[in-house]
Amino acid sequence: MSVDLSQGMLKDGALKGKVIAITGGGTGLGRSMGEYFLKLGANLAICGRREEKLQAAKEEMEASCGGEVLPFVCDVRDYVNVEAFLAAILANFGKVDVLLNNAAGNFISPSERLSPGAFDAVIDIVLKGSKNCTLAFGKHWIENKQTNKTVLSVVTTYAETGSSFVVPSAMAKAGVSAMTKSLAVEWAKYGIRFNAVAPGPFPTKGAWSRLLPGDMGKKLNAEKEVPIRRVGHHQELANLAAFLVSDFAQYMNGEIVIIDGGEWLQGAGQMNFLDVVSPEMWDWVGKATRGSKE
Repeated sequence: MSVDLSQGMLKDGALKGKVIAITGGGTGLGRSMGEYFLKLGANLAICGRREEKLQAAKEEMEASCGGEVLPFVCDVRDYVNVEAFLAAILANFGKVDVLLNNAAGNFISPSERLSPGAFDAVIDIVLKGSKNCTLAFGKHWIENKQTNKTVLSVVTTYAETGSSFVVPSAMAKAGVSAMTKSLAVEWAKYGIRFNAVAPGPFPTKGAWSRLLPGDMGKKLNAEKEVPIRRVGHHQELANLAAFLVSDFAQYMNGEIVIIDGGEWLQGAGQMNFLDVVSPEMWDWVGKATRGSKE
């Protein structure tokens, strides 16, 4: 029996009435998860730093998935910005039920080639941004005695194992994993659940162009690093995320759920194989990465 991996897993209306905030929700995996949340009856608030992308995402998502999407320009590195994002959600929807910490930044590089600012660029978005959002939303829920709330964060398997060539990301994601496990215990008494998903290779245009610029992705062939010999379909991650934020998962708390086809078991440290890349190739990767940003 074959399964259509583009199909949703949960029953219609599984998230009806929920308001879900997604950082970095206008593109990539955040958008894929958000689209499925909408189809299941939720309303969304998405934030990012580019107003035109957020507005376009709102219009496209509402047209194809239904529901209501609130776009908001927000730099998650700034706590005041995050508080404004929360205030806008409350003004528009009257409540918020779920926070999905999805905003991230990453690039591959030998660590000795990185400036302190390059480390900060990743750590501030991933770790500081997740902390800012979690603290702002959590304080609101606790102060207003609102229960049955959920924080879901996107981490990575190398947050646990470590990985060469993506050290800032590994450091930041490890912090988010620690926050998830710690607050799952501390804030359970307030009716707030914490979980995280750790995806393996799920190709996205933005992230993969920065991580594996040019034809580097084809040369390195990420699929061969996965035991089942394929990359993930976005709907597979969306199915998992939807379950974890739904009321069907109320007994799930403090878990880091890996969805990677067994990749990390085959070779812990996703980027360790890059040790074979020559200094000349790293020069090219650096130039190509800067080009992709432009």
